[in-house]
This record gives sequence, structure tokens and C-alpha cells, in this order.
Amino acid sequence: MDTRVQLLKAFSTGFIPDTIKIETDQHGFDYLARLLAGGVRLDYGELTPAGLLHKYKLTGVNETRLDDFLREHVKKTCNVCRYFGATANDVFCFNLDNNHKQDNVRIIPEMTLAVRALETELKRLGCEPLILASGRGYHVWCRLETQIENSRLSAFMLNVAVRALMAFHQSGYDHQTVKFNFYPDPKIINTVSLRLFGSEHAKNKRFSQVLGAVGLLDEIASWKIFEDFLTNKTIRPEQFSAAEAQLLVANQKT
Repeated sequence: MDTRVQLLKAFSTGFIPDTIKIETDQHGFDYLARLLAGGVRLDYGELTPAGLLHKYKLTGVNETRLDDFLREHVKKTCNVCRYFGATANDVFCFNLDNNHKQDNVRIIPEMTLAVRALETELKRLGCEPLILASGRGYHVWCRLETQIENSRLSAFMLNVAVRALMAFHQSGYDHQTVKFNFYPDPKIINTVSLRLFGSEHAKNKRFSQVLGAVGLLDEIASWKIFEDFLTNKTIRPEQFSAAEAQLLVANQKT
């Protein structure tokens, strides 16, 4: 098996096990028949405008078929997206996007400053993130050794984001230029998924590069950082509890 597929499977252990979304430029009855081989079921399909990716939510995806889809993912013939668990998860993600009403697909200077403020806050709390370019912004992932209740994850992410945006605003930048979304989000479980690492953005076809200390890394270096993240940056339960406690103390002082 491709080692990249093994890495993605290791990252994906806590998501809803038999449900994925496929993004691809392929469509038609022949392609749909290939998608649904091996007992896979179609929950819905969305054919987007020409030049963009079509989307298929699939259920009944067993391990063999998941391997098939992940192989296609690393070959860049499709993107595999995963759905967060309804009650608890072993990963969480901040999704930072350009918040402009118009021209909202452009990477704005404030975006990099905001994501660095978020990175600084997470590292201060002992939570090493993986930061990926997402097209018009960034996905900031953290990975946990065991599943944590979504209520705790949501409270933690909200508090971290507020503190990061406070630092961003205090440096003289407009915090309203950047939009934060949090995953898992109890309001959209089973509705919204996120692309796995290794995907390509629908519009600009850019690989989901890792943001390193001095900028975006190339594809080979990004995969190496992803492997290191899985191996060495997983957050233990006691680390997460300590981070929650640090936030509580910091908020009481604010």
C-alpha cells in the first residue's frame, strides 16, 4: 500500500467510519457505477458549474473501498472529504477564510497574520497544529490521542480563536477581515465535511501545502511534515486538560 494512504488512514480513525464525500471533475452514469461498486450507496450528488468539482456523498464505504478512494485521492483524481463524529472526535480544525463580501477567494495579507496569531496561541497551550493552505485561507488541525467530547472541543476552539484575534486586533489589524469556522460544529454534523490532507483546491488546483516556519512548503516536504505531525504532535489527554486549564486562568485575568 502507498505509504501516503497509510498516513491518511491513520489520520482518519476518528471520523464517521463509513461515510465520505468525493470531489471530482468526473461525472456520468459510468462513473457513478464505479463509485458505487462494492456496496457503496449514494446519499446525494451535486453537479457544480463547468470547471469546478462535482460532489458525491457516499455511505456504506467499507475499508477496502476506502483504500480505493484514498489511492485516488493521493493520485489527485479526486478529493476525499471526511465527516466529524456527532458526539466526540480525536481531531479538530479551525477553518480560516477571507471574510470579504466580494473578492473573497483571494489570499489577503491579514490572513497569514491571523493564522500565525492562532498558531502562537495553540503552541503556547502545548498544542502543536498542522496548518494547511485551503485555497483562500488555511485549515489549522490538531490531533488528539483519544476522542474528546465535542462540547469541550467547541469551547476550547472558541476561546483560542478569541485570544488569537485579540492579539491580531491589538497589532492594529481589522479582525473582521478574517472568518473563523470550527470543526466539529454540532450544528452541521453529517452536513459539512473537510478535505483530507493531500487534496487540491477546486478552483486554483493548488495542492494543500503545509505552512512552515518560513512559508508554504512544496508537496514532498509537506508530506514529510504531515507524517511528523502524526508521529510526534498528537496531543495526550492530560495535555488537552492542561491547555483548557491555562485558558481558564488566562480568561480570568483578562
